[in-house]
Order: sequence, then C-alpha cells, then structure tokens
Amino acid sequence: WGVCSEVDKLKAVLMRRPGKEVENFDWKAARFRAPIDPEKFRAQHDALADVYRAHGVQVHYVDEQRSDRPNALFCRDLVFMTPEGAIVTRPATEARRGEERYAAKKLADLGVPIIRTICGGMWIDRHTVILASGVRTNREGYEMVRYELERMGVTQIIHMQIPYGHAHIDGLVNMASHDVAMIHASQVPYDVCDALKKKGIKLLECPSRNEAKETLAINYVAIEPGLVVMPAGNPRSQELLEKNGIKVIPIQFDEVLKGFGAMHCCTAFLKRG
Repeated sequence: WGVCSEVDKLKAVLMRRPGKEVENFDWKAARFRAPIDPEKFRAQHDALADVYRAHGVQVHYVDEQRSDRPNALFCRDLVFMTPEGAIVTRPATEARRGEERYAAKKLADLGVPIIRTICGGMWIDRHTVILASGVRTNREGYEMVRYELERMGVTQIIHMQIPYGHAHIDGLVNMASHDVAMIHASQVPYDVCDALKKKGIKLLECPSRNEAKETLAINYVAIEPGLVVMPAGNPRSQELLEKNGIKVIPIQFDEVLKGFGAMHCCTAFLKRG
C-alpha cells in the first residue's frame, strides 16, 4: 500500500457502492442538490468501478455503513493515503460523522496501516502536498496532518484556504499528469498557483464556471499520468485537457453529481506507482 502522487499508475482503490443509505433519505438534510434515482445512482458508480478494473485497478469496497449516511460513497473524504499508510478522517460536518468507522474497519481488514485519524490533502509529488482548511477541516486537524507528513519527509506543505461555499480541494485544483493541473482559477489562492508554477506545473484554467461548479469537471481521477476519467458533459474542459496531451475517458455521472461529488470524491486511493 502507499500513495505519494495524484497521477502515478493507479493500482488499488477503496470505494463504497451505494447501499440502503441512498434509498428514501432526506436529500435536503444530506445536502444533495435534488432527489436521486437509487438504481441510476448505483449504476453510474458501478460504471466508474468498471473503468478502474478495465485498467487493472483493484477495487475494494467498504461493505458496511450506517443506513443514515447517503454521502458515504464519497470515500476520498474518509481516507487520505500516504507512503506509510492511511490517515482516516473525522469529517467536521454533522451529516458525515460516523462514516469513518466503517472505512477504518475495511482498511484494517485489508491490512492497510492506519497512521492517524484526522483529515486529508492532495499530493503534488513525494515532497510536496497541498493541505487545506475550511468547512471540512479545522486548523488543528491541518497541523496534525502536517506533523505526520513532515515526519515522512515531505518538505513543502502548501496551505490552501478553501473559499466559502466550497468543501473540497479536488473541486478546485487537480493533477492530470506530473506537470499538468486544472484549476478553478477564481477560487484557487494566488500562493497555491504560484507554488505549483514554480515546480514547473502547467495550470489549465477550467474554461467554464458552470463546468467547474455544476458538472465538476475538475473532480476527475488520473488513472496514470496523462489519462483521466471525468464526468461526461464537460466538453470545454475535456477539449482543453486533450489539447494539452491528456487523454480523457468521460462517463455519465449526472446522478452522482446531485451529491456535489464526482470521481475523485468517490475514490480513496490505496496504491499508486
């Protein structure tokens, strides 16, 4: 097990196939944007898992979960993988609390070492990580993760303040290859962009606010450097990625998007490289 990149060859992931928790739930209380069709919801999630398997990725599932946690499919929120093992989160939002217990149990069953239980971030390279604070993560959690990563040899930690109205790093900035990233330009702080450019990373500005905010074009997953799977319905963003040498596998994900998450949110990386 181990991860120190967002783009190295993806080999194993942890996911939660939506179960009874997505049936007859209060979509407003769960912070979904609209009611969902549970079968369509599951089918789109299955399609993503099938893409992973077709590219040689092992898909592991969190088999148990609370019946009142319809957001539990967003496993990226629950597990941040490091070179030494997993950091399991304790989500700050009340609607997500308790999900981590079952993610931790599955990690233990798989034999994945659990380093701590706190919050997550985004790898840039083996020595560089973006860590965010915001509605999901307070500064105390941030400092705990920073301590663990510096102990593992990370030398540059880029702090990113998540703007009001957003919850995730991966809806605002994401790596497509070792030297290409896409950003929601108006929502990513200058210091973060400057740090990435100084590392030689080309920043592609998502060409559509609607695609960035509504159809989550930036919330893709790199299966390997230069190959990403992303939500269908983002033609301008897909074209920009492809013009910059990134191959794109679009899949229909509109039902899952009603939960304000896409591929990256659904996928906890367990092994890369």
